[in-house]
Amino acid sequence: MADWPTLSDIASQVQDGKVTARELVEKSLVAIEENKEFDAVISMTSERARSRADEIDVRIKNGEQVGRLAGVPFIAKDNFLTLTGKTTAASNMLKPFEAPYQATAINKLEAEGAICVAKANLDAFAHGSSTENSDFFTTKNPHDKERVPGGSSGGSAAAVALGVVPFALGTDTGGSVRLPASFTGVVGYKPSYGLVSRSGVVAMASSTDVVGPLARSVEDTALVLDIMAGRDDLDSTTFERDKEPYGKDSLDLSGKKIGVIREYFGEGLEAGVRQNIEAAIDMLNSAGAQVSEVSLPSVPLALAVYYIICPAEVSSNLARYDGQRFGYNAPDTKNLDESYELSREQGFGAEAKRRIMMGTYVLSSGYYDAYYKKAQTVRTKIRQEFDKAFEEFDFLVGPTAPMPAFKIGERSKDPLQMYLTDIMTVAANISGNPAISVPAGTSDNLPVGLQIIGNYKDDRRLLAAARAYQELAS
Repeated sequence: MADWPTLSDIASQVQDGKVTARELVEKSLVAIEENKEFDAVISMTSERARSRADEIDVRIKNGEQVGRLAGVPFIAKDNFLTLTGKTTAASNMLKPFEAPYQATAINKLEAEGAICVAKANLDAFAHGSSTENSDFFTTKNPHDKERVPGGSSGGSAAAVALGVVPFALGTDTGGSVRLPASFTGVVGYKPSYGLVSRSGVVAMASSTDVVGPLARSVEDTALVLDIMAGRDDLDSTTFERDKEPYGKDSLDLSGKKIGVIREYFGEGLEAGVRQNIEAAIDMLNSAGAQVSEVSLPSVPLALAVYYIICPAEVSSNLARYDGQRFGYNAPDTKNLDESYELSREQGFGAEAKRRIMMGTYVLSSGYYDAYYKKAQTVRTKIRQEFDKAFEEFDFLVGPTAPMPAFKIGERSKDPLQMYLTDIMTVAANISGNPAISVPAGTSDNLPVGLQIIGNYKDDRRLLAAARAYQELAS
């Protein structure tokens, strides 16, 4: 397992000539190869990574300032469009696809000297909670190879936990950054909806998708967010960022009001997870925070709302994959109709087909009002309950997941059980609020994550509070 200093320290060492960007890239590429048994990576971007590293080293020799992430290697989930190699979204449908442009988030990181060295595995089109829905292979949890790393950003989380890179990019639609962060023992951040551009990211559910970083510490996570955040003309959902840096300092928790979400401590919460989260809450209390219980009555409905709205948007977004313009095209078809049919039949996996069918159903005439419209009404209610809670509390806390990482194959044959994995994360996506998973001990030697949720657009204070907790727990 490679050992990495903080991102700021790595960049300083490169800028000061203590280590070259090329050496860091080679270190990461070797670590990826040494840990290939975990199947965290779909493809390497070695050639471009080495070229960019050499370019950075030359610029430093010429006395130029390269950026806050000078020479820092990272891995992007393979639903981020990159200029090198293919972007597959772990689906056979996009197996041959080469992107004509690059994601805004990656462009911003590269402008600060970061270097993408590989593309990480995921559930195909980000449909899943374990990476078992990848059309290529299942990523294994670094803490136990018989268990899942979570999903859909499981490859990114595993790469960080294995130490092959100091940070990675994921996407969080219903918990897909926070859940794998919890299962692998790293930090995973879901920003406020619209804080980071989604331009150049393969769409899943457009009204809940966000781009989020995974790293070993809140400090590193915040730095990556600080670079990616801000308005982008290529994404109309983005908004202007906070002018102050994100997560530069930790927050004095004394006097801060923290609400413990009652609905997250009911039936189904594994005993070891409960014990660790209660211990984490005690730490916050000991630091001077005013901790009390808060109820969000509609939160138990968030999962049902999500699995109506999300498939509806999935069915719309996946309609573009017709086998004609890009992606997989079924060979030897007799006519256009057969080409459409077989390209989608052979290109999509079982979970993608399931979500397309569910989404088409809830949007269809006669069922739109009964399902989709009603789900949007409850979504508004959930947002209102979060808004009301933040009139009283600075932050809300609870577990990231009701259990530690489960075994590979344990839930894959029961879609409903798999969907329940996200029961504690989907509400923040439905409401648009920022949320973070921070390591909070272990249960049966498997990591547990504490989830901290902030008010909408209050990302800077949320990261500062999470950093304060991590300092307490270290």
